Amino acid sequence: MVDRISGPLHFRLLLQPVMAAIFAIIAGLKDAREGRAPYFWSLFTDPVNRAEMLKDGWKGVGKVFVLAIVLDVIFQIKVLHFVYPGEAIIVAIALAILPYLILRGLVTRIAR
Repeated sequence: MVDRISGPLHFRLLLQPVMAAIFAIIAGLKDAREGRAPYFWSLFTDPVNRAEMLKDGWKGVGKVFVLAIVLDVIFQIKVLHFVYPGEAIIVAIALAILPYLILRGLVTRIAR
């Protein structure tokens, strides 16, 4: 995991959270305009709309998540000469989904 910081393709460690943040800001501003509650908190407190919210969130961050997995697999093949799918998923969650979840709700709160 430490090799990812300084090894080849290290630019993705900055690029992917930035892309997730851009999508989160756009979605958070839209949520604020439509009067919706902050995204991450609503996932837990609004079971009626949870499925719809998850679909909407996946539309926003799905492409970045898939790109994060693909780039990590390329990194693993290039550096480790083997693919560890669990590590690729963990890295993709950390680089794409976590920034999206955190920022979307914050942007909604600030924009209100």
